[in-house]
Amino acid sequence: MSPTSPTGLRIKSPEQLVAESGADLEGHGLKRTMGLFQLVCFGVGAIVGTGIFVGLSDSVAEAGPAVAVSYVLAAVTCIFTAFSFAELGGAIPVSGSSYSFAYASLGERTAFLVGWCLLLEYGVSVSAVAVGWSQYLNELLNSLTGWELPTALSAGPGEGGVVNLPAVVVILLAATLLVRGIRESAGATAAMAVLKIGILLLFLAIAFSAFEDGNLAPFMGAGVSGVTAGASLAFFSFIGFDAVTTAGEEVRNPRRNIPLAIMICIGVVTLLYVAVALAAIGAIGSDAVADKPAALSLIVNQVTESTVGGGVIAFGAVVAIASVVLAVMYGQTRILMSMSRDGLMPRVFERVSPRTSTPVANTWIVAAVVAVPAAFSSLDVVVNLTTIGTLAIMVVVNIAVIALRRTNPGLRRTFRVPLYPLSPVLGVAFCLYLIWGTGWSTWLQFAVFVAVGAVVYALYGRGHSRLGRGEAPVSAGASRGA
Repeated sequence: MSPTSPTGLRIKSPEQLVAESGADLEGHGLKRTMGLFQLVCFGVGAIVGTGIFVGLSDSVAEAGPAVAVSYVLAAVTCIFTAFSFAELGGAIPVSGSSYSFAYASLGERTAFLVGWCLLLEYGVSVSAVAVGWSQYLNELLNSLTGWELPTALSAGPGEGGVVNLPAVVVILLAATLLVRGIRESAGATAAMAVLKIGILLLFLAIAFSAFEDGNLAPFMGAGVSGVTAGASLAFFSFIGFDAVTTAGEEVRNPRRNIPLAIMICIGVVTLLYVAVALAAIGAIGSDAVADKPAALSLIVNQVTESTVGGGVIAFGAVVAIASVVLAVMYGQTRILMSMSRDGLMPRVFERVSPRTSTPVANTWIVAAVVAVPAAFSSLDVVVNLTTIGTLAIMVVVNIAVIALRRTNPGLRRTFRVPLYPLSPVLGVAFCLYLIWGTGWSTWLQFAVFVAVGAVVYALYGRGHSRLGRGEAPVSAGASRGA
């Protein structure tokens, strides 16, 4: 294939991406061990975590009693984009996710910047989630023993501590499990996903038992702007469903299971989140929830007038958030592996261990990098930056659906976006609306991040691109090595 398309862009066809990855072959490269149930659990594992157990209080602070509307708005944005991910994930079932989708539709430069933003989404998200895990670990220790880790060892400098040691520990534990093999990682994620759904159902039963209509008034006291700001924060709660597409080379029957898993995950998570938001506010009111760490445990403690229930919720949160660290780190390593195969990242990231069929060096490098902000950064900064990066990626994915429908109408698609082209257009519109709600300081941070990515592509990616050099691609199987 020519390094450039007729439009002058370096574009890889979907067929070329699939052929290079071996996505339609069993036993080629990475091992296919995940079925539909495991993939759904993997998706739920990547989504349900800090965003609801910790982030609910931040969304309540912005939206007040109307926080459930904020979750609905965030969910609608995700649903439109989930349609696009489902179509592209079924048509191009490779580990690269939205990076590969952009490569096949909008060209290498855009693909690199999408990959760059994915590194932000997954990498910074892991750090943020690990910080939330540390908060609930202390809540659990307090419930069980009456003792907590000292602030110096459980919070970063911005929150009055020195180093967030638990956040580092959970990242290292996740990396250890990931390098052992996808079968072990998927099994652990499935078990944790089932457990945390059970914990959230327990929370709903307790909170709804104390539900009072008066706690929802005044419902729109914060106005539309408050609901929008709350939705921008609530959107962080839905980040992770796109990680399902990063498992394209390790799922059985990916063209069927990837679209189906995405739809199931979004449906289950949306119902859970809206119900949790309504139950939380109805139980004790928005003022009592806003800006409170470990808010769900606090609510259960107040309703039951005991620390036992809150301790159970804290245990569920510890498990839930650990599963997010595991699933999102998995996605991060697979994105880097795909970019490395294309020559856009150093080749160390593409190597797959012949013993474990996992990218071992890649995983440990990712763990080392994301552990630094987890140890020393505050949660608020990284959440906002991750949100806008993810929204920008979703804009590109919706556009990619439209572009591929025009340039490759005969592409095999096992799922098609309903109401095309209205659905992807609305996906773009809702994403831009939530980007607007993140505020100018977040826009500035993101603009700087993208500018750095453009420089990295110009200085390294463009010159090392295997497509640009006309080199033979490295297949999934050929990337095995030390």
